[in-house]
Amino acid sequence: MSKNKSIDRRHFLQAATVSAAALSPGSLVGTNTPTVAPKKVAAVATVYRRGSHADVILGKILEGWKQDSGPGPALELASLYVEQIGDDDLSKDLCERYGIPMFDSIEQTVTCGTDRVPVDGVISIAEHGDYPWNQRAQHLYPRRRFFQEITDVLERHVAGIPVFNDKHPGPEWEDSLWMYERAKQLKLPFMAGSSLPVSYRTPAMPVPLNAKLEAAVGIGYDGLDIYGSHALDSLQSIIERRRRAKTGVRWVQLLEGDAVDRVFSEGLVSYELFTAALEVVPKVQGNISPVIAPQRSVILFECEDGFLGAQFMLQSVNRTSVAVKLEGQRTPVATQFEERTEPRHPHFAYLTKAIERMMHTGKPAYPVERAVLTSGILDRAIRSWHEKGKRIYTPELSIQYKPIDYPHAPLPSLTSDPNIPIRQLIK
Repeated sequence: MSKNKSIDRRHFLQAATVSAAALSPGSLVGTNTPTVAPKKVAAVATVYRRGSHADVILGKILEGWKQDSGPGPALELASLYVEQIGDDDLSKDLCERYGIPMFDSIEQTVTCGTDRVPVDGVISIAEHGDYPWNQRAQHLYPRRRFFQEITDVLERHVAGIPVFNDKHPGPEWEDSLWMYERAKQLKLPFMAGSSLPVSYRTPAMPVPLNAKLEAAVGIGYDGLDIYGSHALDSLQSIIERRRRAKTGVRWVQLLEGDAVDRVFSEGLVSYELFTAALEVVPKVQGNISPVIAPQRSVILFECEDGFLGAQFMLQSVNRTSVAVKLEGQRTPVATQFEERTEPRHPHFAYLTKAIERMMHTGKPAYPVERAVLTSGILDRAIRSWHEKGKRIYTPELSIQYKPIDYPHAPLPSLTSDPNIPIRQLIK
């Protein structure tokens, strides 16, 4: 197949089945729904190898939801910058196959080598790659630098287009705050965060907006910096839905080892709730470098309405879960935020779906404040860990926002049509 025929087929599939309307738990299936012209996006990434975040996000734009040349999002990759190209790189071959220009700078990528900004949005993926660590074991991916270079171009050309930042902004709080304030200064639609809040949840655990939530516990795993963001995003996506929530956080504290047991004996956290969350995740027996996380820890944070967040990080599990106790409910309920690997990490298809929606509507699919807040909680928790469990007071985390009832996988009715309000997508 020639390059031009390959490109034509990709554009045909995007236009013909662009909405991927019915997404079942095991597959992504396109149905006959109104078509919509793809939006053009520029993308910048640290690396682009198989299984990287660039692969499982941008690959769905290039090759479809399953990355099998089937139907995909109503997005068109217009340009690409990859900072570190190794022997396992996929970007050069893919860009040659699909006729995507690659550039040597972020500025050229956002402008597609022209004197204007001809794209409808930008996707920034600064995850994976050879980058330094700070003394607190935070991996210093260049998310702020990428964002600064992107927004400098947008400011110069007076282009107020949406920008998506993969995973948590930062990773250091000062960088996260700078990115958030920079987006507000330029009035840019800005979205960030983990794929897990929009992933599959097993078993189902409906928590409506304005729920009478008495308590909640999260369980996560692996390194604090790399997976703590996923875990806290998942927990926050639940507890933000509580009635009359004041989402700002007064203080953060990380306890480890034997101190974890004291949160139960002292009545801070319900052991029944913890057990419910533990029951829905797979058990493993693994070790982790003490440099990147304790073997067993809990991040406690008090919200401005007095609600206590409790995020456990355990190396005896390998998935993320949340358990809640709702008013009038006799026993807790819990769910696992799934990380399926086939076909090609499908939870990232649902993240790409949210990105797609922002690119079409010009509005974030859900508030960026969630990711900014959890980025701050995580940074302060890591600092507490390195200060031997000191409680850190956080007036800078007085971040208030209202959640949006955005659906997670599997969605009973999912469409790319930006003219359909999001409330119509929730069944």
